[in-house]
Amino acid sequence: MSQQLAYVIITPYSLHKSRTGGILSRLISRTGLDLAAARMFAPSPELVKRYSEAIVSANDPQDRRIQELIYQYILQNLSPDPKTGRRRRVMMLLFRGEDAVRKVRSVVGNLGPDRRVGETIRDTYGDMIMDENGQVRYFEPAVLAAPTSEEAETKLKLWAEYSDSDGGVLENVIGYGPGETPERTLVLIKPDNFRFATGRPGNVIDFFSRTGLFIVGIKVHRMSVADAMEFYGPVREVLRNKLKDMVAAKAKAAVEKELGFSIPGEQEKQLGEILGPIFGDNQFENIVRFMAGRAPSEAPLSEHGQPGSEKCIALVYEGVGAVAKIRDVLGPTDPSKAPPGSIRREFGQNIMVNAAHASDSLESAKRELGIVKVGENTFRRVVEEFYGKN
Repeated sequence: MSQQLAYVIITPYSLHKSRTGGILSRLISRTGLDLAAARMFAPSPELVKRYSEAIVSANDPQDRRIQELIYQYILQNLSPDPKTGRRRRVMMLLFRGEDAVRKVRSVVGNLGPDRRVGETIRDTYGDMIMDENGQVRYFEPAVLAAPTSEEAETKLKLWAEYSDSDGGVLENVIGYGPGETPERTLVLIKPDNFRFATGRPGNVIDFFSRTGLFIVGIKVHRMSVADAMEFYGPVREVLRNKLKDMVAAKAKAAVEKELGFSIPGEQEKQLGEILGPIFGDNQFENIVRFMAGRAPSEAPLSEHGQPGSEKCIALVYEGVGAVAKIRDVLGPTDPSKAPPGSIRREFGQNIMVNAAHASDSLESAKRELGIVKVGENTFRRVVEEFYGKN
């Protein structure tokens, strides 16, 4: 079976109800496919019109009535809000692998009045409520996905065409009350969540959803060695200085055990001054290796700017008090000191392998967002590289 690209669009309603994590968990764990790209969109009327017109298809296994319901749904729910004129958010997820379209569609499922409960994403998160006359009273598909690889190609090329103008880190898509000042902060779902095709990335996002904040940007990111060095640069000096006493104590114990004589306090301190920075640099190398796949010393300087081998998901959350709310749910750096119910207590292993990163201040968020570049259009690049630019 040849490689395919498949997409899933998470609808404005599913995003509003914070179902993103649960949907992503199912797609990753049940398909085993590679999450190749992700991008937030605020679709323009033109994109909505062209996408809706491509929905009704003889190749779709759902009956014509359901297709027409989806057509009407797209026009009504993906178009800008008629009351405010504000564009609505959707999230596009792009999966790559063998038989990807069929695998994604089987997890997404179809809609119907007699569907089984809980088997598919649409069973759990979608709704189709009928009245006593068999008329549809309420319809929510939860997600949108193509039925065939040919239609996936057509629709992905369409969304790629609008991915610069209608996608990226979204602006003015959330309404706030008088006196409310929103913040933006960065979250990284770290590489330890992608070692195997599990629901962990989605589960971590589920934890963040209880903040009540809004996702306005998403990117599947492979951090380069250079980016990792810049991103964690402020940590380097902390490691070089903070660990001196710990290194001195361990060095003293090792020397006394090996050589059989005592190290006086002054010389113990000197051991820390000598070895502390070296140990700190070693820890910094480990952090870069964990995030980028290679330590600075393992990669030629000419390759420091190349995307790394390790995958993470970068998210931009927006809302009032966003920085503090996200940090509260995340928990402290050391998972052993994190409170029950926090992400790092639930998913972290140690100080480095601790599930996720979040900016600790607005200043840090601004600096880190400038490095990670969540708005970068990797979605379009993946589509064009797979299908060709024409």
